[in-house]
Amino acid sequence: MTAAGKHHASRPAGRGGGRRLERAGIRDVAAAAGVSITTVSDALNGKGRLPDTTRRHVREVADRLGYRPSAAARTLRTGRSGLIGLTVTTYGDEPFTFTEFPYFAEMARAATSAALARGYALVILPATSRHDVWSNVALDGTVVVDPSDHDPVVAELSRQGIPVVSDGRPQGDCPVHAWVDNDHEAAVLGILDHLSEAGARRIGLLTGTSTDTYTRLSTTAYLGWCERVGQEPVYEAYPAHDPCAGAVAADRLLARPDRPDAVYGLFDPNGTDLLAAARRYGLRVPEDLLLVCCSESNVYAATEPPVTTLSLKPARIGTSVVQLLIDAIEGVPSAQPVQQVMPTDLIVRTSSQRRPPRTTVSPPRSSGRG
Repeated sequence: MTAAGKHHASRPAGRGGGRRLERAGIRDVAAAAGVSITTVSDALNGKGRLPDTTRRHVREVADRLGYRPSAAARTLRTGRSGLIGLTVTTYGDEPFTFTEFPYFAEMARAATSAALARGYALVILPATSRHDVWSNVALDGTVVVDPSDHDPVVAELSRQGIPVVSDGRPQGDCPVHAWVDNDHEAAVLGILDHLSEAGARRIGLLTGTSTDTYTRLSTTAYLGWCERVGQEPVYEAYPAHDPCAGAVAADRLLARPDRPDAVYGLFDPNGTDLLAAARRYGLRVPEDLLLVCCSESNVYAATEPPVTTLSLKPARIGTSVVQLLIDAIEGVPSAQPVQQVMPTDLIVRTSSQRRPPRTTVSPPRSSGRG
């Protein structure tokens, strides 16, 4: 035996007698399940008119064999890349990363999971108003958060025949296939009533200068409420992408001669900004100032005092926009309306509840008789 032959003989055999394991293909699944290749394809892609028992059987066999559809084969077969985009265009020219905000981070996580569950990958695109930066990404569809009126990105995607679903009600004639949003007017009115019931007599608002749907509808609801109850509006507006501007606006609001005794802040940092401003002016929360902000952060459960927050349920919204988008990509008739309104949730904590005044109960006075 030559040295080369000895080396070959002493090499340990790999699994399967040294043969490389090959990945199971669709033909293997069909043979093992006792069905046709077409039936396997329909069962795994949720298509065709198959009994539920057949779909379950095929999926169980595919899982047992470790079968995974080939992305390259699907692209050739369907003409789709399996990629969907997610972006914010309203703040496209501003120097901030939208995924740093808890709302967008939670929404993106849910959207990613929903996409993967249906065989797609989510690509988070830069927050830019220049649609040409995406020219090298083959997208089957895109989720756009709060598109502006006549949004150039949405217009270009529509021109290319790429479906767009909006997180947020689009303005004007923005050509989106579907949208999902909260009832912002109802949410704001609920907060204002909550603060009024807690004893507030002059409620202020921290709002933004942008024209996105969330800011516009929330501010309009506040101004309408003020007119209805006969309160002079007390608010400060600032560019929401600038965290330093938020702290300055909170300070301005509490420094006004007509200082409010309660404030609702539309954006996540407003709670901590208002707590800090209140401390600078010697205001106690909630005794002197009631406070609510819109946030998905758990930080506000541990502040001093804990801050009441409004949750917009971004995980539910992220899941819904992706489901609607993939239905549009695949031409699946939607069982849900193309306009969905999600409920909000007001998480009431100490900052918006005034403590009742202490009452001292004196013991009955002695009559002095022995």
